[in-house]
Amino acid sequence: MSIGLYIHVPFCLKKCSYCDFVSYVYEPALAREYRTALIKEMELYSKRLPAGDKEVETLFIGGGTPTCLSTDDLVTILESCHYHFHLLPGAEISMEANPGTVDVEKLLAAHRAGVNRLSLGVQACQKRLLKLLGRIHSFSDAVEAVQAARQAGFINFSMDLIFGIPGQEPEEWRYCLEQVTVLAPTHISTYGLQLEEDTPLWQEMQAGKIEPCSEEVELKMYEQAMEMLKTAGFEHYEISNFALPGYQCRHNLRYWHNLPYLGLGPAAYSYLDHKRFNNEVSPGKYVHRIMTGELAVVEPEELPLCTSMAETMILGLRLLEGLDLNAFAARFGRQVEEVFAGQIRRLLELGLVEFGEGVLRLTHKGLPVANRVFVEFV
Repeated sequence: MSIGLYIHVPFCLKKCSYCDFVSYVYEPALAREYRTALIKEMELYSKRLPAGDKEVETLFIGGGTPTCLSTDDLVTILESCHYHFHLLPGAEISMEANPGTVDVEKLLAAHRAGVNRLSLGVQACQKRLLKLLGRIHSFSDAVEAVQAARQAGFINFSMDLIFGIPGQEPEEWRYCLEQVTVLAPTHISTYGLQLEEDTPLWQEMQAGKIEPCSEEVELKMYEQAMEMLKTAGFEHYEISNFALPGYQCRHNLRYWHNLPYLGLGPAAYSYLDHKRFNNEVSPGKYVHRIMTGELAVVEPEELPLCTSMAETMILGLRLLEGLDLNAFAARFGRQVEEVFAGQIRRLLELGLVEFGEGVLRLTHKGLPVANRVFVEFV
């Protein structure tokens, strides 16, 4: 079976105030060590994986900020992927990029090396909101990044936005959606801000310096996004994701269908052969283990059947088309209605899920409170 391949680039020029992802301030010397170890990790896996698990349908280079790497590093990493894995014809090759870290030259080199989809971290349009989030760029930088992407030959690009930022008004969010759709991306992701513990933004909230956005305002912003993006021709295909027809993110669809993927780089997660595992979080430990000829895997976990079924349920319900009931039965040999009878009955009574033609899906009422639905299956 083919796989999805994820590469984690754990570096940023500056860590954002809301971010709890594994990322470190970019240092050229450490980045060079990382690149060498990453290519070595590819080599180790290419020797250990069966041929089918080296066939790659989707590649996603995320972070961190992959585009804070040098152009030479990015191209070398992409060339090594092609050398050690079989990227299937028509493979989707995505790369995250932040405004302020890209130019035409870097994007052109990435495009020539095979990247055919960009994901631009825009997040907000207003200067004060970008400053609050700790972003290093302005919205004009984002516009320039889009122009550079087009000059480099990119047709398929996504833009990430955040709503529910402390102090953000629905009118500001509406303006941001308008400005972004004018730039004509093929895909837009909208995420409600999560104030994660121990991040600088969370600490400001704890100190009483900022107030979190109310649930009512956040819900209004979510509904604004659904309404405006539908009007602009986008299909709402996953809780947080909207795409023009034919431009859904195929890599993320693998996650939501609970299909196998291999993660490379520090802190990267993998799901292969019913096992879930992740790499060393520390770049130093990751580099050391890889360069001694061993994989940097920690905490491998054989997933019991009940966990696999629950995860498939939760991930499938993230999709607006819903969980395919026949696919679930074929995969696990049991019917969804049998395995989760009590949970489904409660959620049906609350009006949060519904049965469609061969699917179970969230209702319009269930979309904004999806986490309330998912906790039923944990």
